Amino acid sequence: MEKIRNVIFDLGGVLLDIDFKLTEKAFTDLGVKDFASFFNQFHSNDLFIKLETETNVEFFYNDFRAATGLHLSNEQIRDAWNALLLNFRKDSIGILPGLKKKYRLYLLSNTNEIHLQEFQHRFVTTFQQTSFDNFFDAAYYSHRIGHRKPNASAYQFVLDKHGLIAAETLFIDDSINNIEAAQKLGIQTIHLLPGMKVEELGL
Repeated sequence: MEKIRNVIFDLGGVLLDIDFKLTEKAFTDLGVKDFASFFNQFHSNDLFIKLETETNVEFFYNDFRAATGLHLSNEQIRDAWNALLLNFRKDSIGILPGLKKKYRLYLLSNTNEIHLQEFQHRFVTTFQQTSFDNFFDAAYYSHRIGHRKPNASAYQFVLDKHGLIAAETLFIDDSINNIEAAQKLGIQTIHLLPGMKVEELGL
């Protein structure tokens, strides 16, 4: 095993608690039938893949209304979609400054502008700091770079952008699909299973 010089973190399920069932329930309560066929932890349909690789939220709202046949307001869709976002893991966040003295730290998250605005706001409110991104040498969000995991291009984007050697890079994610994709590129990985915490990994 090569010496680790770089660590790439996922966000949801690693540094931020999430619960997909809460969003599924919120949309079900709004009259959306079988929301899991649109989006869940392991699957995104074309509508949500587009949301996670583009920045135009207004198109998403309109396309979602067309796909569901429901006359929902932007705010109703936004709030239901944000329901899955819970709290930042304070102890996990707390070790990042120390890790930054040992490694180059990066964030690579499949997300979208709706969630980004919400969790950035929550971070500022919770930690009284200006930006969550400051914990990292660079933070990359799928909708802003146009690449999403588990596509190899997402990992390669970060490696190429910073001249990182895959074998010297550790990737931490809670999704086995994302982990396996990173491994194929020669990146070291930790699959963060339920109950595991970043601060307990001994980095």
